[in-house]
Amino acid sequence: MNENAYAKAGVDTEAGDLAVELMKRSVGATHNDLVVGGIGGFAGMMDVSFLKSYERPLLATSTDGVGTKVAIAQAIDKHDTIGQDLVGMVVDDIVVVGAKSLFMTDYIACGKVVPQRIADIVRGIADACKEVGVALVGGETAEHPGLLGPDEYDVAGAATGVVEASKLLGAHKVKVGDVVIGMASSGLHSNGYSLVRKIVSDSKLDYTKSVAEFGSRSLGEVLLEPTRLYTGILNNLLEGPLGSKIHSMSHITGGGIAANLARVLPQGVALEVERSTWTPNEVFKVLSGWGGFSLESVEGTWNLGLGQALVVCSSVADEIAASVGGWKLGVITDQPSNLDGWVQGAKGTDGGAVRLTGSYGQ
Repeated sequence: MNENAYAKAGVDTEAGDLAVELMKRSVGATHNDLVVGGIGGFAGMMDVSFLKSYERPLLATSTDGVGTKVAIAQAIDKHDTIGQDLVGMVVDDIVVVGAKSLFMTDYIACGKVVPQRIADIVRGIADACKEVGVALVGGETAEHPGLLGPDEYDVAGAATGVVEASKLLGAHKVKVGDVVIGMASSGLHSNGYSLVRKIVSDSKLDYTKSVAEFGSRSLGEVLLEPTRLYTGILNNLLEGPLGSKIHSMSHITGGGIAANLARVLPQGVALEVERSTWTPNEVFKVLSGWGGFSLESVEGTWNLGLGQALVVCSSVADEIAASVGGWKLGVITDQPSNLDGWVQGAKGTDGGAVRLTGSYGQ
């Protein structure tokens, strides 16, 4: 099929080429001396000769998307923040095992290539990659006319990192007496947007309009608040003198608070989290109120202001909490005999037991 015929089928290869030209500078800004070749090749490459200095290097990889949050970006025609969400969802999973992300690739499927829109998405990805020291070494934009509408798209990404085997974090390092430190989220991040969208639809609200609860910003802008990036500060912590005192981490994403904490704890231990130790972001209070839900009833869907958690040695817990701007969530204890009301393990992992108690701070 020649190019003219392909265009008749709804695929605009010239628009795709223009999109690549528009994104080149932002992508190139993420590259370091280890990146081999450049944008436009069939594969992204990185020189990993430095791995020879590792005794036993373990590669870590993660892939994810942004979910239905993209529908809100499309509703208000704002696409420059979705990229940060994508990066956060991927690299902040990799740092959980103690690994440093090295490079990332992205994939954008759309109904019609609109060059500036694609460039905005990729610029957001590149800016976030640069912030956390990750090279964006390649990607793909695919035009799917007939499958997606002209203004519809979805994004996904994957990253690879490395960790020395002896420094691997996980449940195997956690012990009774360890302290769990919480790190604040910037808002909804990229989870639970199917519920968000249902609440907005049921409330007959318009994403392009402002609402009294959020001031002058449009509802859509509020709901597009980018995912906080934890990887930069956590990499610095892991590489510093306190790094060996961190035993495990949890990225609070899909599945909510208790389940994500339980999966990074070993069997036989428990964690009781006191809700009063933090105050959920205003967006959670407003949305739950509109939907007629209690905050407690949505803590299995939204992060409610807790985006990342660290399980650390008790002797340096205060120092680590101060260094990351976090707070004490609770202490690891022996598991009780009665587990009614506790969450134990998640997503195929039979881990420790976690439950939340009390009421959230006001």
